[in-house]
Amino acid sequence: MTEPERETAAAETPPKDLGFGGALSRGGRRRLLRRDGSFTPRRVGLGFAESFGLYHYLITTSWPHFLLWVALVFIAVNGLFAVAYVALGPGALQGATAASVPDRLAEAFFFSVHTFTTIGYGNIVPRSTGANIVDAAEALVGLIGAAILAGLAFARVSRPKAGIVFSDTAVIAPYRGRAGLMFRLANTRRNELIQVHVVVNLALVRPDGTRSFTQLSLERRSVDFMPTSWTVVHPIDDASPLAGLDDIALATQSPELYVLLTATEEVFSQTVHTRTSYAGPEIVWGARFTNILEYDEIGAVAQVDVSRLSETEPAPV
Repeated sequence: MTEPERETAAAETPPKDLGFGGALSRGGRRRLLRRDGSFTPRRVGLGFAESFGLYHYLITTSWPHFLLWVALVFIAVNGLFAVAYVALGPGALQGATAASVPDRLAEAFFFSVHTFTTIGYGNIVPRSTGANIVDAAEALVGLIGAAILAGLAFARVSRPKAGIVFSDTAVIAPYRGRAGLMFRLANTRRNELIQVHVVVNLALVRPDGTRSFTQLSLERRSVDFMPTSWTVVHPIDDASPLAGLDDIALATQSPELYVLLTATEEVFSQTVHTRTSYAGPEIVWGARFTNILEYDEIGAVAQVDVSRLSETEPAPV
């Protein structure tokens, strides 16, 4: 192949990407992956039910948000049944003594709560046919609601999670006479992770404004066990996309580091995964992580201070 043919073939070779096609390479300096692992591109053109995913949201949202939604639905459902009881007239509920409409609504609301939760104190009972029909419907809704709530709560507590915490920054530090790109992670759970595997990709912005993606070679891609912390290292050798760059040159290329970690959770024997990214100033030049391992009197590792996972100290490259 002649030199012009090589240049033509190189020009026609598509740029490396993450498997999403060339569109992301034209994203310029915009961040693709947030620190919490969520992607910045949004999906549009879907219906509300398709894009929202109520079950997935209730399983993955935080416990405060989950309990807030449960409380709101509980109040709304009992409020609707209270309105139905009041709409049936003053004689629908035997034992109800309130006269004004607001007081009747409050009384009917708490009667609804007693029925919905099967407490049934008995001081108020449905008397008319309409009230009994509403009461039977509410009993059915209460049974179904309790089953759904129990299923959601079980799914939340039984869903295995990685429990991995990453250092706040990645660093470029001296490494074996040259330099290395590093970040640190640790397991925050008492259960162990086995067969832990990590994949790291680096995006750099070219002079023409497009991004190039490179999967970085690592000192070690996987560990069988992770009882302490793990510092993932990419040696910056001649084959590295960071070779020959200094801190200023690196900053001008708007680097973003994409991290995907998978492991097997030993209690449920299921695969768990997590991801994060480091971009721009989150990649610190000329720093290294401080030691977070503490040893006992015989020199064995006694504990890992995870609270200091992100601590660094200057280390000129």
